[in-house]
Order: sequence, then structure tokens, then C-alpha cells
Amino acid sequence: MKVANFILALGVLALASSFAIAYDPSPLQDFCVATDDANSGVFVNGKFCKDPEHVTADDFFYSGLNVASETSKQLGARTNLLTVDSIPGLNTNGLSIVRIDYEANGGLNPPHHHPRASEILTVLEGTLYAGFISSNPDHRVFSKVLKAGDVFVFPLGLIHFQLNIGKTPAVAIAALNSQNPGVVTTANTVFGASPSLVPDVLTRAFHLDKDLVTKLQKQEWVNPSELDSYSNSY
Repeated sequence: MKVANFILALGVLALASSFAIAYDPSPLQDFCVATDDANSGVFVNGKFCKDPEHVTADDFFYSGLNVASETSKQLGARTNLLTVDSIPGLNTNGLSIVRIDYEANGGLNPPHHHPRASEILTVLEGTLYAGFISSNPDHRVFSKVLKAGDVFVFPLGLIHFQLNIGKTPAVAIAALNSQNPGVVTTANTVFGASPSLVPDVLTRAFHLDKDLVTKLQKQEWVNPSELDSYSNSY
């Protein structure tokens, strides 16, 4: 009986472990190109699978990542994240890619984290100060000055950032190990929440004056992937 209980416990632990480590499920076929057509019948990883007979090379293709994006006035940076919504062939492959453009002298991809992905960043042009912060209780900062050709890793779920400290614009490309990594920009989430958080929460949490908190909550908080109201759209 003890042996049977032990084997059962091991089985439960193994099953729990498989769920714990499975972020994007592994494909059980060559590909499952995402489609919005509910009549496709097969539903994998939050997306319907396109009929394989109708899949083409274009489902795995994107053109234009070499084109710089206009940066926002507030951040001096802009991200162009390509997920499964941009490249349907990414579905079930656990991959996405992002281009980040930074203005000279302070363009910032602000502190943020990806709840479903680790990230590996490569600098193509310019000089960046980049890093991440470990979790409680240490809050250690791991940072480096990166130049063209340098690579840096941001672990899963940890807050990280990049700041252009050079006198010329900078460009970086990053890969993430999820088809939909998610982005939680720290300041935007806290001060730009809708509806707004009760100011007392932020006053105590951030050691700030209540009037300052209220003022911050009224400001425009631009996501790195967007242009602010002061920028010229294109």
C-alpha cells in the first residue's frame, strides 16, 4: 500500500511539474498556423489552426522589421513586437521578436516585464545601458553598457529596461520564448490603471505625497509600442 501511495504521489508531482513548466505547448504536428476562422475546428494555444492545405509561405513571413519606427516624445523610444497576431505561423512555436528604436541622448524602453517569456536582446546600433532587477528580497541590479554586437539576457518575469546613453540613435532586436509574451510596463500599470487605484495605495507603497500621486495618475502614460498625443502619427 505504501509503495502504491508513493507511486501515486510521484505521478501527481510529475503531472504538476509538467503544467508548471509548460508556458507555450509543444506542437504535435508540423505547424498550426493561427486563423480567426472558427470553422477550422482545431483549437490550439488560444488560436484556431488553419487548414494545412491552405497554408502558404506568407503565413510564416513578415517584411519591414528593418524600417525604423517613429519614437514617442514621452519615452524617446518605440517597440515593434511581432507576435502570433503578426505572423500566424508562430502559433505553437513559442517565439516572438521585437525591434526597438531609441532616440539619441536618453531614449528609454522603460522598466517592464514579460509575464510569459524570457528575452535575449542584441544591439545593432548605438550604446545602451540595459539591465534587470531580481525579485524580493534582494532587488539586485544586473546591468551592462551594451554596444553594437553585444547580447544581454533578461530572465523570465523580471523587470528590465534599456536606456540609450549614446549621442546617436540606437537599434536593438530581441527574441522572446513565447508567441505572446505579454508586456507589463511598470509605471503605466501602476499610475495609468483604469479605473485609477485609490491614491492611498500608491502613497504608502511608493512613499509619495498624495497630491503627487493624484497628479501622476492624471498624466498620459504611453506604452513603448505606441505614439503619444504629441507625436505625429504616420
